[in-house]
Amino acid sequence: MEALLEGLPESLGERVLTHWRNYLEAADQPIEPSAELARVWAFSDFVARSCSRNPDLLQGLLGSGDLERSYGEGELRQRLDAALDGVSDENDLGGRLRRFRRLEMTRIAWRDLAGYADLGEVTADLSALAEACIDGALVRLYEWQCEEKGTPCGSDGRTQQLVVLGMGKLGARELNFSSDVDLIFAYPEEGETRGGRRSTSNQEFFVRLGQRLITALDRSTAEGFVFRVDMRLRPFGESSTLALSFDAMEAYYQVHGREWERYAMIKARPVAGDRQAGEELMAMLKPFVFRRYVDYGAFESLRDMKGMIEREVRRKGLENNVKLGAGGIREVEFIGQAFQLIRGGREPTLQRRPILTVLEALRGFQLLPDFAVDELVDAYLFLRNTEHRLQEFADQQVHDLPEDDAGRMRVALAMGYVDWSAFEVDLRQHMRRVHEHFEQVFAAPQREHAESDILDTKGVWVATQDDEQARDTLKQIGFNEPAQALKALANVRESHSYRALSAHGKGRMDRLMPLLIGAAGAMDEPETALERLLSLISAVARRTAYLALLVENPMALSQLVKLCASSSWIGRLLEKHPQLLDELLDPRTLYVPPKRDEMTNELRQRLIRIPPDDLEQQMDALRHFKQAILLRVAAADVSGAVPLMVVSDHLTALAEVILDEVLELAWRHMVDRHGRPQCGDELACDKGFAIIAYGKMGGIELGYGSDLDLVFVHSGASEGRTTDGARPVDNAVFYARLAQRLVHLLNTRTAAGELYEVDIRLRPNGASGLLVTSVEALEDYQRERAWTWEHQALVRARPVAGDPGIAERFQAVRAEVVSHKREVGKLRREVREMREKMRANLRKDGSQGFDLKQDRGGIADIEFMVQYAVLAWAHTYPDLVEFTDNIRLLERLAERDLIPAVDVSLLTDAFRAYRARVHQLTLQDRPAVVGADEFADYSDGVVRIWQGLMEPG
Repeated sequence: MEALLEGLPESLGERVLTHWRNYLEAADQPIEPSAELARVWAFSDFVARSCSRNPDLLQGLLGSGDLERSYGEGELRQRLDAALDGVSDENDLGGRLRRFRRLEMTRIAWRDLAGYADLGEVTADLSALAEACIDGALVRLYEWQCEEKGTPCGSDGRTQQLVVLGMGKLGARELNFSSDVDLIFAYPEEGETRGGRRSTSNQEFFVRLGQRLITALDRSTAEGFVFRVDMRLRPFGESSTLALSFDAMEAYYQVHGREWERYAMIKARPVAGDRQAGEELMAMLKPFVFRRYVDYGAFESLRDMKGMIEREVRRKGLENNVKLGAGGIREVEFIGQAFQLIRGGREPTLQRRPILTVLEALRGFQLLPDFAVDELVDAYLFLRNTEHRLQEFADQQVHDLPEDDAGRMRVALAMGYVDWSAFEVDLRQHMRRVHEHFEQVFAAPQREHAESDILDTKGVWVATQDDEQARDTLKQIGFNEPAQALKALANVRESHSYRALSAHGKGRMDRLMPLLIGAAGAMDEPETALERLLSLISAVARRTAYLALLVENPMALSQLVKLCASSSWIGRLLEKHPQLLDELLDPRTLYVPPKRDEMTNELRQRLIRIPPDDLEQQMDALRHFKQAILLRVAAADVSGAVPLMVVSDHLTALAEVILDEVLELAWRHMVDRHGRPQCGDELACDKGFAIIAYGKMGGIELGYGSDLDLVFVHSGASEGRTTDGARPVDNAVFYARLAQRLVHLLNTRTAAGELYEVDIRLRPNGASGLLVTSVEALEDYQRERAWTWEHQALVRARPVAGDPGIAERFQAVRAEVVSHKREVGKLRREVREMREKMRANLRKDGSQGFDLKQDRGGIADIEFMVQYAVLAWAHTYPDLVEFTDNIRLLERLAERDLIPAVDVSLLTDAFRAYRARVHQLTLQDRPAVVGADEFADYSDGVVRIWQGLMEPG
């Protein structure tokens, strides 16, 4: 042994030799010492003492091979049950638990110090050991108490069992080596015991059972303890009863629950007793922990908690504490759990318990930059390993770094360093980085800026300035009409919505409004910006978490002011759907609408977190997704980041992605109920169903408020057959119900709004026709009975979702019908008559200005000319059926010299200019009408071309 200790400091070597001599005296057949044993004993008096006092323990660990292998799933519990087999009473139970705990703690520490197990395995084993001991003891104690007092039952006579919630690190399976276990006891419902000598209430039964469980685990005997138990996290703390019913638990958290208790409950998990009932309890408490909205209001409470932490560190002198000191383990956990409280209700991925998985989720959501997550993860692993080295030495709950040279050298060597100074350099660097991120997350830049602002915008809002002073302040900020702004602010301050706020809510409003006033004053039209912002703030004020979001995030407030100043439509969108304020946090994504494949991935990520049978949540998720993408497209539009054609591309792609997903939802529902439709052998069908888009969606020209013109088709090969499910229906019935469900999912207005207004009147025979038509019936109708205007509509039709085989069949029908040779004079007359009828019906009231869509020389005239040209010449030039959008069709007409290139140039320029102006007006909530002179050159040119093409001499 002395030879194996060469290279170790003398103080460590002497301790190991002492333990080795004790071992040799106690062992009947001593083992040969090894370098591994010398190293482990040098770093852990606890392991050395356990082995030297109980040579059989060491012999068993070495002989079994358990030191060199990981336990399998559930193996630790199996070993405990074997160790408790035949246990006779509570004294016997306590002794067996303590001996088992010492054996397994020795094994865990040895594997850690010898390098056989990483931190994840160590904490998982420690947590599994605690969980096994708690549940193993509870099973025996419950049986004995039922024999004495009867079995507790609920109102329906069913047996009741205790539920033990593990809090903190136990709940997250992150227990440290000498950790307490924080527990909460609960039981399903009130009632009485049955079958005992005398009945007692369920509460009395479970309180007594909890007391016995604590004694079995926590009491120190000659053999030590199992785990120290801390019950202070239970409702009402130390002053309350030890166990509460589920109803009492729920009532407590609803009425009395405080912010720190939400923080504590994040990691809560059933660890013993009735696990199924425990999961039901967690589901009951989930709304308390994870609010359904983005809860930036939690930042205020968390910042208060942060202040308490820092004061505690200073008061207790915890600078060298790897858990509680600045940059310690608790700060890493606090960062992760802060985001969980704030965003966990909206992002189920953040409802995880282990901190490392939470940090990775924050990386995935880009809530923390990659470098920050990397540094926090590295620091956490380093600090937790250091914590274990400190605690494994003597099995004591210590977190302070040693101050003596021997202790420091022991920790440094156990962490793989040659000396203390090298270890301390890395330790301080990790803790410095953690604290920097901690400070960054909880910084309050808005508040600091407001408090240091020279101009008293707060005085303007709370009316501590007289009118003249307030007007002068607003003038200096940038307002042109300060009296108008003052009146608007007074209206909000005196409104019912403001007066109805709680003191807490008014405090948030009073912090936000000075910031809002200052930001609005910097806009080109500050009065307009302020008016829109005040309308929005008044609408969302009752949900004060949104006020907190804007106070806490300078970037979000900045983007809100900019967007509302640019567009009243965006302001209304945010007013209706305030959860979109969360989108303002990151301008890197706000002004960069996603491409189609990115939209598809984002939507599926949102839906995959929702239970497949929860239609309400699925519908809300679809609507929230659409609104978020709409906001990003509009933000990019008003900022000039994307051109007109790309705006429509994004809006059309958004509709296609949503249709794809809605069709999948409707399809799964129908197949679950009735099975799949049986198709004919002559058609290799997928769903045998497709969605055809007409109008603006078919032409890839959707605007912000566009509805969807849709037609549904199915395979004729499926007619006369039924579905293959347990409740089969005729295929035609299946497809009709599928289409009805599709329309329902799209049209229905929920609390989250609606997806799209759907128009299905373009189907064969219009409103009187079948909701779903076979491809063959559609072909027959288009050939034999369709009106010219229906052929015009077909020019802009294209498949957008569903079975590729059906889509291909439809395209063939469309090409054939559109390319049919027509009598040009008759075609021209019918198209012209339809145009005049449309103009008469759709022209906006009043003769002032130029209606961009319906007046002569406007958008509809261009569209009708394109449709006429395609129907007139496609039989000669089949490639005219290739596209459905007006711009590419015009370009193709110019390439074929069917319309002079100079005229096509004017038409495309006019079409783009008109549509760009329509988008701008939509974003300002104004009708598509402009001054008569604004586009006079374009409209005159379009009229001239119309007369030449549609009204020849």
